[in-house]
Amino acid sequence: MLISHYLINFYSKTQLPLDSQRVFEETQVKSSTSWSSVISCFAQNELPCFAIEFFRRMLGFGVRPDDHIFPSAMKASGMLSWREFGRSVHCLALKTGFDGDVFVGSSVVDMYAKCGEIRDARTVFDRMPVRNVVSWGGMICGYTQLGEDEEALRLFKQALWEGLDVNDFAFSSVIRVCGNSTLLELGKQIHGLCLKTSYDSSSFVGSSLVSLYSKCGVIEGAYQVFEEIPERNLGMWNAMLIACAQHAHIEKAFDLFKQMESVCMKPNFITFLCVLYACSHGGLVEEGKHYFELMKVYGIEPGDQHYASMVDLLGRAGRLQDAVSIINGMPIKPTESVWGALLTGCRIHKDTELAVYAADRVFELGQVSSGMHVLLANAYAAAGRYEDAAKARKMLRDRGVKKETGLSWVEQGNCVHTFAAGDRRHPISGEIYQKLKELGEEMERAGYVADTSFVLREVGSDEKNQAIRYHSERLAIAFGLITFPPERPIRVMKNLRVCGDCHTAIKFMSKCSGRVIIVRDNNRFHRFEDGKCSCGDYW
Repeated sequence: MLISHYLINFYSKTQLPLDSQRVFEETQVKSSTSWSSVISCFAQNELPCFAIEFFRRMLGFGVRPDDHIFPSAMKASGMLSWREFGRSVHCLALKTGFDGDVFVGSSVVDMYAKCGEIRDARTVFDRMPVRNVVSWGGMICGYTQLGEDEEALRLFKQALWEGLDVNDFAFSSVIRVCGNSTLLELGKQIHGLCLKTSYDSSSFVGSSLVSLYSKCGVIEGAYQVFEEIPERNLGMWNAMLIACAQHAHIEKAFDLFKQMESVCMKPNFITFLCVLYACSHGGLVEEGKHYFELMKVYGIEPGDQHYASMVDLLGRAGRLQDAVSIINGMPIKPTESVWGALLTGCRIHKDTELAVYAADRVFELGQVSSGMHVLLANAYAAAGRYEDAAKARKMLRDRGVKKETGLSWVEQGNCVHTFAAGDRRHPISGEIYQKLKELGEEMERAGYVADTSFVLREVGSDEKNQAIRYHSERLAIAFGLITFPPERPIRVMKNLRVCGDCHTAIKFMSKCSGRVIIVRDNNRFHRFEDGKCSCGDYW
């Protein structure tokens, strides 16, 4: 019986769970240790359904779970997000007195967090007499996944204050928070802490660091982290691929894909999304078709996001009818993202007739996102169908959803300065507007002419000029010009797409000021230097 236990664990650690199962089935006398080993084997080897099935079989044989079996069952529940099963296992732990055990309690916290039941997770966490790195990490990761970034950072700080040695999953979670919130300076501090605790070599931490530096506009930092990690998992390769795509390093993205193949790292559906995204923003239609077909070679069936990427690629390249053909040939029903990609192509190439056709198809879908309603309204407005545009906006109001306010922000030290269009609430707004006025005059002398066609409202030309002159990104750039030292790049983050006129204006700003200006919109990065943009005006 002892030998079978060792054999089960041996096959488990060598990632041969079915051999572990064979040994277990051949064992005549099955102790609680045997059950624990095989259930743990399935949970550790990402076969949660098997783990739960054997847990139920064990209970049927009258074997009581212990402090080793409960965590495995909880892990399996969390992997599947089976909250009801996890809750019943938690109840069993309470009845049998194992709820006070630190390992069982930590697994319960982790299970509830992964199932999105953050309040239940916090209740168990707060009641634990003793907490370990798993319970702290589970809570921090849970808050991160739900977008409750401030609470995740607060808990991380509390864990450090209590002298806890946080693990790589906790580090990965808080670094992800910094990346999502573009808190570069805080992210750098946590990166330094990872170096001190030797977690910088973890591929989980590495992938988060790559995303952090990429999302904050420091692609050089992402490359450095990627090169320094000795063993890279698939998540890290994907993180570097999407970073290259967002920063218009298209050839580097293709090179990374070849490197993956050379080291026998099998790409997944996310990998191909990253490569198709790179093709789309480089206008590389034939390359995009090649990678789309290559998916089938790897046994990956294209999903709606892959089709949306192909429609986006063809639409941006002006091949709108080819994009329509892709949609018509889809084996699945076109989704909001697919029609949205076509609408984007129509907007770029000013095909109002096809845009209206796509908009009408979107209306047939019923409930769509607020961003899609804005796209619809703009498509109808560009075609002069103002009544339909008003209808799209009214539907948004009727649902009680407000159009997302366009915001831009820059980080200075430990502060984030946020701006909206026409914003005058900033303490130095007078200086900001004066700087914009001076820069505007210099830009006009250099040849800049405002393009008011991007203001899709029925207002006079003077009002359109005023509306476009004080967009949020321009205010943020002016703030950076005033406060940042000349050698420091001005990094501006946006929650919406940069408009065509602002893109032109920022090229003039970079030329007239002699500064490097990096702008991240909701789609990609733009690096403006000496009057040119890294996107090549293709975005």
